[in-house]
Amino acid sequence: MGWIVLDRPEAMNSLDRESVLQFTERLVAWRDDASVRAIALSGNGRAFCAGADLKQAGAAAGPGEKTLLDLIIILFDMLRAYPKPVIAAVNGLAYAGGLEIVMCCDIVIAAEGSKFADAHSNFGVFPGGGGAAILPRKVPPNVARYMLFTGDPISAADARLYGLVNEVVADAELRPRVQALADRLAKKSPGVLAGMKRVAIEAADKSATDALRHELLEAHTHGRSYDMQEGLKAFAEKREPQFKGY
Repeated sequence: MGWIVLDRPEAMNSLDRESVLQFTERLVAWRDDASVRAIALSGNGRAFCAGADLKQAGAAAGPGEKTLLDLIIILFDMLRAYPKPVIAAVNGLAYAGGLEIVMCCDIVIAAEGSKFADAHSNFGVFPGGGGAAILPRKVPPNVARYMLFTGDPISAADARLYGLVNEVVADAELRPRVQALADRLAKKSPGVLAGMKRVAIEAADKSATDALRHELLEAHTHGRSYDMQEGLKAFAEKREPQFKGY
């Protein structure tokens, strides 16, 4: 698996141009790397990520240059559609864009001491990475509006209660738990996981009938794969399958 750890602890791991570009470059490098079958995201220090660096957020871009928000949106879009499982290992404060990163991930494991907040309204900033658009799809709508309007944080326990977080673990157990989960996922068929992710993401915007058609198409395509044959053969031989991702 691959770990991406935001490393600007003095700035609560806020996203500046350099960190966003490095983050994006790492995802691109690992996307077609067969040795990396799952990704985990975390932060160094007391914060997971406090969102965009407000010192750069309002800066105008030069001719032909993307703004910080442009770069963040490219990163978030890549995370949402990433063909490998993405796990958020939330080690501390996940505020504003940090919360939006969490919402881009497939699985969220949070340390007991972590907190989640939209926080944009505290600074007169409008969310652009999914705060207002995606949060109501992740938690009950009235909870989303409370978080959006007040900017107040919620605890890891409440985030799990509302469905934003899958598991809450002791702070010291966060990295080992995420590593163990990623190791389990790495043993599964990459093709199956990528296909299920595509169907699950797109199903939210389709009728049940269309979503089922999409699933059936993916199933037919996967039926011709090496991994499908290897899985069936391993089952018959009562051994652990060795998937290759094709």
